[in-house]
Amino acid sequence: MTSRERILAALGHRTPDRVPLDLGATPSSGISAVAYNRFLRQIDLHPGPTRVYDVVQMLAQPHREVLDHLSVDVLDVGRAFNASDEDWYDVRLSDGSPAQYPTWFRPQQQEDGSSVAHASDGTPIAKMPASAEFYDQTFFPYLDGYPDRLDNLDDAMSKVLWSAFVHSPWDHLGDDGFWDTLREKALKLRQETDQALMIVVGCNLFEWGTFLRRIDNFLMDLLLDSKNVERVLDALVERHLAFLSKVCQAVGDVVDIVRFGDDLGMDTGPFMAPDLYRKLFKPRHKVMCDYIHKNSSMFTFLHSCGSIHAMIPDLIEAGFEVFNPVQTACLNMEPERLKREFGSQVTFWGGGCDTRVILNHATPEEVRDDVLRRMEVFSPGGGFVFNTVHNILPDVPPENIVAMYAAVAEFNAI
Repeated sequence: MTSRERILAALGHRTPDRVPLDLGATPSSGISAVAYNRFLRQIDLHPGPTRVYDVVQMLAQPHREVLDHLSVDVLDVGRAFNASDEDWYDVRLSDGSPAQYPTWFRPQQQEDGSSVAHASDGTPIAKMPASAEFYDQTFFPYLDGYPDRLDNLDDAMSKVLWSAFVHSPWDHLGDDGFWDTLREKALKLRQETDQALMIVVGCNLFEWGTFLRRIDNFLMDLLLDSKNVERVLDALVERHLAFLSKVCQAVGDVVDIVRFGDDLGMDTGPFMAPDLYRKLFKPRHKVMCDYIHKNSSMFTFLHSCGSIHAMIPDLIEAGFEVFNPVQTACLNMEPERLKREFGSQVTFWGGGCDTRVILNHATPEEVRDDVLRRMEVFSPGGGFVFNTVHNILPDVPPENIVAMYAAVAEFNAI
């Protein structure tokens, strides 16, 4: 099989010739720039500067040489943008290793070693403490309450770090002719490779509530102020559908998978009771998934951290076909349970190696055992794409990353 055929077989619940693999096709299936530099040194590859394409999470954009070295089967179409040296400038990461930021991202170093990033109007909206590896949101537009009118929602959203510092291709959304350029680049990428293509659209609902109001306030709002919650959700869906219309028109017949995001779970269960999800979010998720299925050939992919086991039946009914990162350390998210109960209905994109304890703290041999066990559980009958449980973080020893991918190759050679 080609890589694209392999991915499509897995998504179609057909057994591929080997388990397909992802690294870096989404900002929840990637690798931190610090860990990436160490990994490159470990495998003695020197493909060029490490480019931090997701500046909020400090994620590296893996080089094509690395993806080929690992036999990765899927690409993010965003990598077709910012391809010139002039699009980047040199920086040093927290461990002192070299990297590059996109030229539009210019955080300001503080006396205490932290970095502060500002919105286009100068509002400080994000901060990365000294020696940290992630920008934290510091500005919440609706912290003091919902406005009477939502005329300023677009402006409020532009001051949230996830929107203000968005990764490619969306950092070019304001360019003249962007949608034509997106199609041209996606077509070129499809012609140049046999890998499947992913486009990350976000279109969050619950998370946008937490970005605007702060999570503690928004969780209370779900129970105490549902009128304002629904007002915001409807305004978000209106904006998301207008955006998805342009995505489908531009690349709906070119790209294979469209990735949504909405973190709905904690370690111990969902952020809300399932009946509240059914009332507030499920109908709106369904509207967006239905639109994708009606107007494109793309599979719908949902990134949601945490224990979402209790919501999976409703998420399936809403129209999501792929789940990531498959956080198996959370309540009722054991690989065996997930595969048994839902393996014939959805694809698990992740869950292939535990990143909370195993990948960062175990020995290479223990990493190998963890990967082989999980692949044995998840792979039968398709419905599985190998990836770690969320991103590979800076504290992961490079020899463990090598051991993980060696285990994947070992399993696929059986």
